[in-house]
Amino acid sequence: MLMDVSTLRAATGDFAENNKLGEGGFGAVYKGTLPDGEEIAVKRLSKGSTQGVDELKNELALVAKLKHKNLVRLLGVCLEQQERLLVYEFVPNRSLDQILFIDIEKKREKLDWGQRLRIIRGIARGLQYLHEDSQLKVVHRDLKASNVLLDVDMNPKISDFGLARLFERGQTQGITNRVIGTYGYMAPEYIMRGNYSVKSDVFSFGVMVLEIVTGRKNNDTTQSDDLLTMVCSIIWEHWTSGTVLERMDQSMDNSFSESDVMRCIQVGLLCVQENPVDRPVMSEVGMMLGSDMVSLGAPSKPASGKGFGMTPTVRM
Repeated sequence: MLMDVSTLRAATGDFAENNKLGEGGFGAVYKGTLPDGEEIAVKRLSKGSTQGVDELKNELALVAKLKHKNLVRLLGVCLEQQERLLVYEFVPNRSLDQILFIDIEKKREKLDWGQRLRIIRGIARGLQYLHEDSQLKVVHRDLKASNVLLDVDMNPKISDFGLARLFERGQTQGITNRVIGTYGYMAPEYIMRGNYSVKSDVFSFGVMVLEIVTGRKNNDTTQSDDLLTMVCSIIWEHWTSGTVLERMDQSMDNSFSESDVMRCIQVGLLCVQENPVDRPVMSEVGMMLGSDMVSLGAPSKPASGKGFGMTPTVRM
C-alpha cells in the first residue's frame, strides 16, 4: 500500500499541469500511469494546508477499510519528501457533475434515462453500504454530484471521504461547531445546528436524485438568489400541480419511463424532508428504487433554504 514518491512523480509526469484532473480545497488530483500500464488518480495535498492534512488522514483511515463496487478504490499512499499523496483507481468518465451540468453533447450520448436510473441505484447501494452494510458505520457529509465518479461503464463510485465521520455502535448522530459542506446539498439540521447523521446524507442523496432527473444544479446561483431551494422547491411545486414531468432534462428527448421517473422524484422528495425523522434510511430507499411493489409515502413540502442561520464553510 505504501508507494514511492519517485514512482508517482514518473507516473504523473512530475505532476504535470496537463495531467491535472481537478482541484479542491485539499489540493489537486492528477492522472498517472504506473510502469505496468495501470492508470491511477493521485490526490496531492497542498503544502501548508493543515485542514487538508486532517482530511487526508481521515480519508486514509476510512477508505482503507471500505470495499464496495460503488466506492472509489484506494490503491496506496505516499508520505515521502514532504509530499502527502493518496493513490486511487482511475475512473475515466469524470465526475457526474461534469456531464450532467456541463457537457451537453456527452449528456445526450451517455445519460439516457436507463443510465440515470442505474447511477441513482448505484449511489444508493454505495451509501447503504456506508451506513448499514459495512463493518463500519460511516456518514459521508459531503455527498454531491462532483464527488460521484463514473467508470468506463458509467457505474457510479462515491469519492472524497475527507469530511466523513465514523460512528460508534449505537451512535445515531454527531454534532460540530465547524459546519463544512456545499450549498444546496447540506441538510437543514446540519446548517442550523451542526447536527449530522445518516439522515443528513440521505438529504444530500435526495438532492442528487432530483438533479439527475432534471439536469439542473440545486446550487446554481446564476438562475436563482436562493442557494438552497432551487431544484427541490421547483420540483415540489410541479409535483403538487401534477406537472412534474415538464421539469425533466430535455436532453432525454422524452425517452423515459414515466412511472420510473415519477417514482424517483417521489423518492427524492421523501429524502429531502425537513425533519430527519421523516426521511427514509438507505436500505428503505434501495427497496423503493428496486421494486414497484414497494409502496411509497406521500412527501410533504421539502426543506427550504430560507432562514437558515449558520454560515457554513463552502467546499467547491
